[in-house]
Order: sequence, then C-alpha cells, then structure tokens
Amino acid sequence: MAVLQNPIIPGYYPDPSICRVGDDYYIACSSFELFPGIPIFHSRDLMHWEQIANVMTANNGFHMEANCGIGGLMAPTLRYHDGTFYMMNTNFADRGNYIVTTKDPAGPWSEIHWLDDIPGIDASLFFDNDGQCYVMGTGNVWDNGAGVMERGIWVAKYDIEQYKIIGAPFTIWNSALRGAASPEAPHLYHVGDYYYLLIAEGGTEHFHSVAVARSKDLFSFFEGFPGNPVLTHRHMGYHCPITNVGHADLVKLPDGSWYAVFLGSRLIDGTCKNLGRETFICPVIWERGWPMFSPETGKVEWFYPAPGCLAEDICRPEQERDEFDSAELPLYWTFWGTPYEKFWSIQDSCLKLRCIPQRADDALRPMGFAPTVDKTAYRAFVARRQRQPKAQITTKMHFVPQEKETAGLLVVQAMNHQLHFVRCTEEGRQLLRVIAVTCDFTSMPFIPGFSSKTQHQVLAEVGYGAADVVLRICMDGEDWKLYYGTEEAELKELCAFDGHMINPEQVGCMVGTMLGMYASGNGTDSQHTAAFDFFELV
Repeated sequence: MAVLQNPIIPGYYPDPSICRVGDDYYIACSSFELFPGIPIFHSRDLMHWEQIANVMTANNGFHMEANCGIGGLMAPTLRYHDGTFYMMNTNFADRGNYIVTTKDPAGPWSEIHWLDDIPGIDASLFFDNDGQCYVMGTGNVWDNGAGVMERGIWVAKYDIEQYKIIGAPFTIWNSALRGAASPEAPHLYHVGDYYYLLIAEGGTEHFHSVAVARSKDLFSFFEGFPGNPVLTHRHMGYHCPITNVGHADLVKLPDGSWYAVFLGSRLIDGTCKNLGRETFICPVIWERGWPMFSPETGKVEWFYPAPGCLAEDICRPEQERDEFDSAELPLYWTFWGTPYEKFWSIQDSCLKLRCIPQRADDALRPMGFAPTVDKTAYRAFVARRQRQPKAQITTKMHFVPQEKETAGLLVVQAMNHQLHFVRCTEEGRQLLRVIAVTCDFTSMPFIPGFSSKTQHQVLAEVGYGAADVVLRICMDGEDWKLYYGTEEAELKELCAFDGHMINPEQVGCMVGTMLGMYASGNGTDSQHTAAFDFFELV
C-alpha cells in the first residue's frame, strides 16, 4: 500500500502553503535569509515532491541580507485564481509585504508589487466562490474590553488588479486561548455555509498549535471551535519525537477528501532541532461542521495511507553528489543574502569562491523592516539544507591560503552558531582548523534592546602542506566526526564534535542547518579563490 511518509518535505522547509490546480499540487515554503527565496514544490500524489522553482530571484529584484538567519522571508501564502498564481509574503530585509504573480509556478515570477497599505505579518489572500478577493493580516486589532488592543486577525476586501485594500479592515477573531501568544498565519476557506479561519497560535516553538473559527458572514466576529486547538503536540511533552506542530493550510482533493500541510520539527537526540521546521501532512475530516485533523489519533503520525484517488507519481530526487559540470547550480543550492557581486563561478568542473571581506560569523545586527538596503550583507557561502539527522558531507578543495584568508566547509545554524572546518595560515604555517562559533544574545533580534556577543573556540588543528585537501564531516545525530586527507579513500580523523554545542535550545527551530562551502578574506578583499571539485551530501 502506498503511504504518505512524514515529513513529506524533509529539512528546513517551514510554513508550507498549498494549492491545487487540476491534478497538480504546489507548496511554497519560507526561506528566511537564503537566496534565492521561497522554494516551490510540485506533486501529483502528495507523496513525492520535487522543487520546480524559487519564486524570489535576482530577476524580480529580490533583496535579502545575511544576519542572524531568522530574518528575511517568512510565511508565504500561495493561491491560484483565474489562470494566475499569487504568492503573498513579508520581507523583513526590505519594505515588508508584497505580492508576486505568474502563469506558471515553475517561473519566471513577476516583479514585486509592494503592499504599503497592508500592515503586520503573515498577510494572506483568499478568493471567494464569486471571485471576490480578500486579504487577511495580523496586528493589535482586538479590543479586549479594557481599552487595550491585543493581537488578532483582520480581513478586508482587496482589489487584486490594483493591489489595494478596498475599505477598512475588519477584526474577525483574536485567538482560541484567551491571551494566546502570536495568533498568526491566517488562511480562509469557504466550505458549505461557513467561512472557516485557520490560524497558528502559541508561538512557533513547543506551544505551537493550529486553531479554527467559523462564521456565515465574513465581516463578523468568528466563533471559535470549542475543541480548539485542532492540531498540536504541546500536550505530549518536551521529548516527543515530532514537536512544534502548527501553521497549517488545507487542500481539497478531487474525491472531496481533505488534507492539511503544516510545519513540525523532528527532535534529534531528545533535545535538538537541527533540521529546523519541516513540512508534514495529515488527513482531515469534517464532523458536525468542524475540521478534524489526523482523525482517530489526533496526533501527527509518521505514516498515513496515501489518498486513494491519486495515482502514485515519480519525481526526480536531489543529487547526492554535485560535480559542478553545469553552468548553473541546481535549485536546491542557496546563498546567504543576495550576492550583489559575482564572487562565485563554475569553471573547469569546479565551484570557485572568492575570498571576499565578509565573514560567516560577522557580528549580529538588530532586525526590522529596512528603509534602505545593505548591498554588502552577503557571505561567500554556498550551501544545501541538512535533510536527515544522519548526514555526511564531503568536498575536495584546491586552496593555499594567504594572510587572513580561509576556506573550507561550514555548518551553519541560526544566531551565529556555526562549525568551521577550514584551511588557514598562521605565522607562515599552513593549517587545517576546526572552530566552534557560538553566541550569547539578550533576545531575538526583532526585540528592542537586542545585543549579542560571538565567541570562537579552536577545537583542533593540524599542519597541512598539500595544495588539495578532501574534507569530510560525518553527522550521526549530535555525534559528529571530522576527517581530512589528500584522497577520499584515505582520510584521517581530525576530531570529534558534539553537535549540541551549535544546536542548543536557545537557538530554537526557526531555521535548520545549512551545509556548504565557504571562503573569506576575514576583513580583507582578496582576488584569491578556493576551488571545490565536488560536493557530496549523503
């Protein structure tokens, strides 16, 4: 029997938004500070998902800045209406809310339509049965009766041709729990006689959840479901193997059945969330006028029977080994921040990275909508997402550093938590060095008064004189080992590493681990490049 296996899109692909067009299903996910932004996946069976595009690219003027990892693009809404796909999103590194459109989700997508009249985060589109468009958003819009405005959800008519709100926003709900943290991620559906509002609340960590409310009149205060939340794992303890469940979107299949996609995190070694928030799925049924998620058990299962109305499909998996034989990188490769200069190239079947001044562990900055853009906020870091708890990355690098230059492998988590396995020089000695980077911070970067201090600890080093070096990092949960040598078949262990060090609870699960190749002049602009013959992730 064919099955849906969770997560359906493993690795750092959070905040899924789904839409169906005929026999095709599409999911858009958040990408935070990565470039290009907003990956789009396609499937015909809900089991097998293939990335077909990145929505935000240099071609449509996408600006992103590398900083703490948890800024940038989050919570997209993907919708289809009358031959056009719409993606609504927020960019914290630029002007805020925007929409891009396309006739083909594989791209190209349009130029950015900035939405200066839509405040808040997690703005979302809804097309009603009569074709009328509406927009939803979040903000301090609900009067608690004591003269204090609290967080809630608002809706307004929307002119989708002119990208403008029509009339005043109307508050339709606050949250399932009185005073719930972070009611957000609103999505609307018209099912039968009711409009249903699906939101996330409780914050994206352990107390995350999905709640639902309904109303026959869109411009009225919605009635919350007495059984809320309809989906959460917060009652299952801090060691539940699937945690942080929330932020859902619904899709109806041709046979009338329903499914929900949502985010969750797999817990590694009982405490860590290296992979970030991933995309999960569960069936949904309707009872007494309300949606029931994962019926019978009420919790997210690792496996569900595949929908009987959908034939099993095949899609191309990501390559394990990239030999850099093509002029362009595959869609799953990412940069950190918009690369405004061409510090990278593919030549002679090698990926070459120039030693630019920017460091991967530059000091963190406060986060907020940017009145101006910083076109230097990027890193010479080309990476892939870690998609399973057990992973191994290997590369062969040609690089003899000069002065302050470094290049090699990086493992990057949020908030300046990183592992550097690099080649460097010191006092005339050529070295391979392992550095753990950690950071103490007062709060999240979007909280006023944010400050931080980054620390560096050299864990191991060895003299190395050859021009070529093979570097390998093996990860088995949080037990990591680092190897080096001149040939893949003859590697020596340099050191072991405890992954908990760069994956503490403090970092959380907003984003997942990035694995990739890196070069830096560490404050000095150099024309020297590091050449990577291949990159393998297994």
